[in-house]
Amino acid sequence: MAKFGFLDILEEELEKGFSYDFEMNWDKRNFAVEVSFLLEVENAAGVDVVDADGVESAENIMYEDAVIFYNPAKSRFDEADYLAAIPYSEKGLSREFLAYFTQFLQETADQGLDELMDFLADDEAEAFSVKWDADRFVSGLTALSETEFYKYPRY
Repeated sequence: MAKFGFLDILEEELEKGFSYDFEMNWDKRNFAVEVSFLLEVENAAGVDVVDADGVESAENIMYEDAVIFYNPAKSRFDEADYLAAIPYSEKGLSREFLAYFTQFLQETADQGLDELMDFLADDEAEAFSVKWDADRFVSGLTALSETEFYKYPRY
């Protein structure tokens, strides 16, 4: 059996268990992998929305966010740029962990999409962002029974 890196397993899990558009970016020099995803909502009422860059629009809303997998000893990044930052060790990540991550990301994106639609419907709302419940994510890890680990790929 061929030995895969955790990027291959992560992509497999996302393709089968994540229903939103996503993109994986492998930053080899930084020993990091970004998983970005897109939430799209029809702005039928034509509500004027100002994005993070200060651009005002009444078009459909396209919200992008990202999670980063990183090596604590080698990666450099600004944690504020990401929805979540998930470290990996030298032994890598297990399929069970990556499947759990995918399920949790799906639930987070689903909740974010609901909140984005509520944001558009609420005239009083001033800001929107997807929220990653780090405590709930960590607590869900306790139920995992991890078997085979997949290392960060070599290039």
